[in-house]
Amino acid sequence: MSDLAGVPPAGRPRQIIAAARALLEEEGAEALTMRRLADRVGVKAPTLYKHFPDKSSVVTALAGEMLRETAEVLEAAECEDPGSFAGLATVYRTHALAHPHLYLLTMGSAVLPLGAADAAAAPLFRAAGGDEGRARAAWAFAHGMVVLELNGRFHPGADLAAAWETGIAAFSVLGREPGG
Repeated sequence: MSDLAGVPPAGRPRQIIAAARALLEEEGAEALTMRRLADRVGVKAPTLYKHFPDKSSVVTALAGEMLRETAEVLEAAECEDPGSFAGLATVYRTHALAHPHLYLLTMGSAVLPLGAADAAAAPLFRAAGGDEGRARAAWAFAHGMVVLELNGRFHPGADLAAAWETGIAAFSVLGREPGG
């Protein structure tokens, strides 16, 4: 009997994505194969193809989930301290580091769900006072720092807190100073 038995057909894709996420977060992107996912869900691989035509559609669904969650944490941070790049950067990093495999898979995905990335970026654009160039530069800083940190690209013993503080200070004027 499969883990999908008894799950209404409409709920099966959600259960498959939950299993894919668990597999990804526990074992990394290399473990996320349709065969491993089928084993996790308790079905044969062809059964998955009734719900997802290929692995990339599973990755797209996972990316959508990560981007929705990112939007939620950034919206909450924005409510706490409107216009604060420091608040946004801190929760962005915290959320990404809490879900490293999902973050890297999402940000490395060539296809992201329509509108999901825009929703995640909206608080940053508002903090930048509508200045798209500054918002993109600030996001590039935060994203670059997270990717470098997750991939272990900093020298052992590097003071990452100081690097984050320096970068945050450089962008902390977003939306806070006239003309800036």
